[in-house]
Amino acid sequence: MANSNRRSMMTVYSDPSCPFSHRTRIVMQEKNITANIEDVIDGQWPEDVAAATPYGTSPVLFERDIVLFDSNIINNYFDERFLQPPLMPSDPASRAQARLMLHRIDKDWYSLWNSLLGIEKGKMSKARKTVQEDLTVLAPLFEQFEFFMSNEFSLLDCSLAPLLWRLPLLKIKLPPKAKAVEDYAQRIFARDSFQASLSDVEREMR
Repeated sequence: MANSNRRSMMTVYSDPSCPFSHRTRIVMQEKNITANIEDVIDGQWPEDVAAATPYGTSPVLFERDIVLFDSNIINNYFDERFLQPPLMPSDPASRAQARLMLHRIDKDWYSLWNSLLGIEKGKMSKARKTVQEDLTVLAPLFEQFEFFMSNEFSLLDCSLAPLLWRLPLLKIKLPPKAKAVEDYAQRIFARDSFQASLSDVEREMR
């Protein structure tokens, strides 16, 4: 969706199939942020957007003179700028624990994304097994609270939800002992903010 006034209003360039863009769209819906979302496909970026990020990955945020890339950085910016509802704990110790888990989610699972998609040849089967086994081992964590590690919806849920939504696409089936993960996922998927965050491409993934 093109908008010639993107410099004068908040604009997020988002790949409609990208899990990193998806988690930023979830944050935007949770906080009811008014912004222009423009679909971009990696490798087919407008020249000025491509020049703004050294890594060529979405999402990218333009707001007046601010340009931010990396979904975690953008999500934290949104959480600090738009205070309600808060998506991180208020006390430093709990906030640090949440950030540590966000780091683990990226390092342990999202780092495997190219392997899961088959872009890195010969690694797909091992990557699928890693995600399946890790989620199964962590299943008890999903039973302790309504949301992941908390009774309040947080950036952890925003980060996990796109991965869980894509499990059928990635041909990852969780065993019965991971039912708590499936139950958690259905609670998240039922949220109005999650449904509103889905692109047409993502809706077709299930």
